[in-house]
Amino acid sequence: MKLTILGSGTSQGIPVIGCDCPVCRSKDPADKRLRCSAMLEIKGKKLVFDAGPDFRYQMLREGVKDIRAILLTHGHKDHTGGLDDVRAFNWIKQEPVDVYADLRTKEVIFKDYSYAFSEFRYPGVPDISLHMVDSQLFHIDDTAVLPVPVMHHRLQITGFRIGSFAYITDANAIPDESMDKLRGVDHLVINALRKESHLSHFTLAQALEVIGALQVKKAWLTHIGHDMGLAAKVSGQLPPHVRLAFDRMEVELPDIG
Repeated sequence: MKLTILGSGTSQGIPVIGCDCPVCRSKDPADKRLRCSAMLEIKGKKLVFDAGPDFRYQMLREGVKDIRAILLTHGHKDHTGGLDDVRAFNWIKQEPVDVYADLRTKEVIFKDYSYAFSEFRYPGVPDISLHMVDSQLFHIDDTAVLPVPVMHHRLQITGFRIGSFAYITDANAIPDESMDKLRGVDHLVINALRKESHLSHFTLAQALEVIGALQVKKAWLTHIGHDMGLAAKVSGQLPPHVRLAFDRMEVELPDIG
């Protein structure tokens, strides 16, 4: 399997519009972050986690010509705002794009992209095959995907486990039963917004606590805000098995057994 971080930034991305902080003015490519998304390639098939406002550019930047499915963590715009651009894949494949989401996210998609699901659709609108998931294991072809419910303040959202890899973003709490689902994960992508406390996102310390509790072999921090600090400085403060994710980072992961 191959993991590609498509975007590692928070809802505003980095640089933030109008901000003159050292991170937003940084020339280091590691400090340039699009909205949060990732892609997992399994046996030549690409699964994309979330499709935010930067989805089109992320696909172009990585030269992606086909995706097997999109897995949505929740319905906030920084994670769903680019779904209209699946139209390009509709044209290439001449078929709908499979999108997986929980009930609340499905309702958001039906509302925000109602024109894609109307009885009489304008030619060229996105063609989306929307599949609802809950907390039960499901399959995309022969790939088993385990939804992992986590909390984004009061909103339950979905993390995903595939084999010994898991992807969690926008969480600030993981229920005990979901921690049990994550036992045995060796490779983890998890959000860490900043060092100071936040209402709905893990801080750096809280993310490290989860990583330690799960005893993962390798972890990458994502959904990073500009107030986390310069990537070069923060990286030197992390344990050896934990790294800040950065846009376009590629990691080879063990194949699913």
